[in-house]
Amino acid sequence: MSKPAKQPVAAGGVDLFDTANDRFKRSFGAWFWGSMVAATILHMAIMAFFPNLSASDVSFRMDEFEAIELPPEIEVPPPPEQIQRPANPVISDAVIDEDITISPTTFEDNRPEDLPPPRADAGADVGAGPTFTPFTVAPEVRNRQAVGRALEREYPPLLRDAGVGGTVLMYFFIDDTGVVQEFRVHESSGHNALDQAAMRVADVFEFSAAMNRDQRVPVWIQIPITFTTR
Repeated sequence: MSKPAKQPVAAGGVDLFDTANDRFKRSFGAWFWGSMVAATILHMAIMAFFPNLSASDVSFRMDEFEAIELPPEIEVPPPPEQIQRPANPVISDAVIDEDITISPTTFEDNRPEDLPPPRADAGADVGAGPTFTPFTVAPEVRNRQAVGRALEREYPPLLRDAGVGGTVLMYFFIDDTGVVQEFRVHESSGHNALDQAAMRVADVFEFSAAMNRDQRVPVWIQIPITFTTR
């Protein structure tokens, strides 16, 4: 039988193959019992110096209920009755006496020559500015086709191509012969180019004279000039 090889021993009797793990295993018993002794001493010290505990009173008591007097019962009035719908209107059967009606007005009873003549100063200052002048026959435009061509001609191309239109309200002063003596812008369209175009179109208008019964009178009239794309 062969003998086991001897472990190499360094000078001084120290095992060269003794590892830290081996040394820890050999010292395990000392660490274990030392920790047990320390834990025992610590628990005894805690129990010796820990304050005494006492149970608090956790009982409860019930307060007596106090009776509350309720206010007296209020009597609620009944809801109002439903409002009756109004009755449908019906045609009365009453007969109205025809004698109380106003008789129709005819020219046989009121002939023009019997009516009072217009004021002598009527129309004296009409041309000074737009004013009301009574007339029975309004002036009429006599050259509508020429006015239509002027509208197409004077429509600003930039606004027409952009689809921008508008209405200019014009004042016309027409004398007793039907000639336009003056025209002016009363309400602008909001575009200065359209207002200027309307002034040029207004210069083309021709009218018939206004009549007040059987006399020609000078009048101011309003005419809207509208520029629109079709």
